[in-house]
Amino acid sequence: MSNAIFAHRGASKYAPENTMAAFKLAYELGAEGIETDVQLTKDNVPVLIHDERVKRTTNGTGYIKDLTWNQVKQLDAGSWFSKKFTGAGIISLDEFLQWIQFKPLYLNIELKNNRIAYKHIESIVYERVAHYQLLDRTILSTFNQNSVQRMKSFQNKIDVAFLTSKRNKSLVTYAQELGVHALHIKYRLLKPQLLEACRQENIAVRVYTVNKKAHMMHCFTEGCDGVFTDVPDKGVAYRNFMLDY
Repeated sequence: MSNAIFAHRGASKYAPENTMAAFKLAYELGAEGIETDVQLTKDNVPVLIHDERVKRTTNGTGYIKDLTWNQVKQLDAGSWFSKKFTGAGIISLDEFLQWIQFKPLYLNIELKNNRIAYKHIESIVYERVAHYQLLDRTILSTFNQNSVQRMKSFQNKIDVAFLTSKRNKSLVTYAQELGVHALHIKYRLLKPQLLEACRQENIAVRVYTVNKKAHMMHCFTEGCDGVFTDVPDKGVAYRNFMLDY
């Protein structure tokens, strides 16, 4: 599907990122997909949070890797955003997959392993997605090229994307060498030549994080495979507007 709208950490402009409130709202606002981030607790439970530390988005401190799942689920991940979300918690990947399982949504799971080398995070996440029979509509993405290599054994069963914000003239060749199905690029890297080269090699291109109308319209006009946005309602509205004319 081209021009698919992925809600970045859920509808994160309107609700605390990576919480069930943000995911549910994204679904209600018409997003086709949800993007989220996975890290591992001390006891190897995959949980949805962007930062390696819990301080920015919860009432706790410390690293996810040093906290058990039991400790993590006690944290308040909502009140930093707004009082009305007080009590919203960090959720496990399993809780999220149970929720999304019977909804017509694509899923992009970013493995947050570019700063902390979580052992076996690739196989742990893959196995959970397989358990809920969601392999055919899930993308695993990472900034970590070594992580992509570790996913070689199951790249024929699930889509893998390489994330990048760096300019690289041989990016398409590099993506081919990695064997990924998609490139997820920062908006400023979006160029017609890159898109054309990716199309020729059957590599999908999705763009992050696109919130401005002009930027979204540019992505839609160029025919990107997807955009990641904090405002999925606007993405849907702008795309529909373009289709009407």
